[in-house]
Amino acid sequence: MGEDRHNVLLVVRCQLGEREAFPELVRVWHGPVWRYLRGMVGSPHLADDLAQEVWVAVVRGLPRLRQPERFTPWLFTIARRTVANHLRQAYATPETSVVEADTVAADDDPLSDVLNTMEIEAGLTGLPPLEREVLILFHLQDLPLAACAEVLDLPTGTVKSRLHRARRMLRNILIERNHEA
Repeated sequence: MGEDRHNVLLVVRCQLGEREAFPELVRVWHGPVWRYLRGMVGSPHLADDLAQEVWVAVVRGLPRLRQPERFTPWLFTIARRTVANHLRQAYATPETSVVEADTVAADDDPLSDVLNTMEIEAGLTGLPPLEREVLILFHLQDLPLAACAEVLDLPTGTVKSRLHRARRMLRNILIERNHEA
């Protein structure tokens, strides 16, 4: 909880206009945001460009953030929107909505204990964007399910089922690539 409190205080310090606070906020959060962006777009150079867009949006939006304790999901929502805008422009087609069945039970998957960051990153490129994103947020960014649901703008149950499906798909990819899963 100390880390959460530190983040809240850092956000409030930024909102109050304290000079040193924003560079510190960027130092703390740039790495996680950049890794999320790189995981979503695949290119380190593009992740650099998109990260700059994210930080510009954070600077503009931070004064209006009413609940500093919700900074993390707010930040990743901005990052997600930045990726979506980029993809929309890159493919010049409107984003299509995906209708999902929420019937998959998402009980504890033994794979979740075994997966490590390297294995997840190795298999990410083979996953569709929706499944890739939920794995990045949950496993690589360590966001709790509730925060993932907020970022993805989905019910927690849908996030659980998507996470379960993503783990299954990742397991199959890793097996195909002769990784131990």
